[in-house]
Amino acid sequence: MNPITPENNELGFIGVGYMGQPIARRLLESGFKLTAYDRDRSKAQELIRYGGAIAESVAELSSCNVVLSCLPTDEAVLNIYRGPGGAFANAHRGSLVIDMSTVYPETSQALSQLGSERGVEVLDVTISGSTPAAEQGQLTLFGGGEQRCFDAAESIFRVIARKWFYLGPSGSGATMKLVVNSLLGIGMQAIAEAVALGEKAGLDRNRLLDVLSQTAVVAPAHVGKLQRAMIGDYSPQFPLRLMNKDFGLILNLAAAVGARMPAAVAAFEVNARQLDLGNEQDFSAVILQMEDQAHLSSSDKGRTRVRAASTKK
Repeated sequence: MNPITPENNELGFIGVGYMGQPIARRLLESGFKLTAYDRDRSKAQELIRYGGAIAESVAELSSCNVVLSCLPTDEAVLNIYRGPGGAFANAHRGSLVIDMSTVYPETSQALSQLGSERGVEVLDVTISGSTPAAEQGQLTLFGGGEQRCFDAAESIFRVIARKWFYLGPSGSGATMKLVVNSLLGIGMQAIAEAVALGEKAGLDRNRLLDVLSQTAVVAPAHVGKLQRAMIGDYSPQFPLRLMNKDFGLILNLAAAVGARMPAAVAAFEVNARQLDLGNEQDFSAVILQMEDQAHLSSSDKGRTRVRAASTKK
């Protein structure tokens, strides 16, 4: 496959939500021609000011020899690509699909098989990073599929990411994303428990969060979450509902391969309880859930005096 370039390739982009929108925008700003499709047309229209074109259906992307997709669920991915009205039915032989959705590895493999039947190459190139990283072109990418196709797409990856890794055959990128997101979700749960412990023991909440964010034990992906929690900002950068979906995929994969993940099971439970409240929040809102479970009131969160761990006799 020849290297993909802005001069020789027109991009189609399906799904311009939380992550798709900034990725598509960066590609446009780097000089790629791009046509976007989203079920919510208003999201796609936001790209017009950056030079993007709008498709009314996936069939209109047939002129694009490279199609990227960033969709929320396995079902959405399969529905977009398969069937008489799907993207594969209208794609030209020799074109390339780069699916960036977080899905079950078998879904990526099924997508690759469907593409092969139409003479279309398919990569699963999953994303690590939240919306600020996408806006800054600082994502990390994990690729599965044919390496020659992955290498040909380097010009795209260079625009949207700081690092990209080829992992192996179809489904490998999806698998690596679930491995990474298991650490992301469990790590956030561990932080939420630690924050509730510190508050319950009498530490000032803001000082606690500030100091934690400057320690070596907090991963870079979580640092900004602590800083936003200080001001009570849980607006979604990586929505709670998507972390919840990913936990389901992670635990399904663990069951399939016989891997025990007790910490992931516990983190999934807390995530689900917070999601049940019905608010569109960032996945870091599990901090609120653990504070609630610790029965911390507003007055508790303002105290600065450290409570003794036990009462002297």
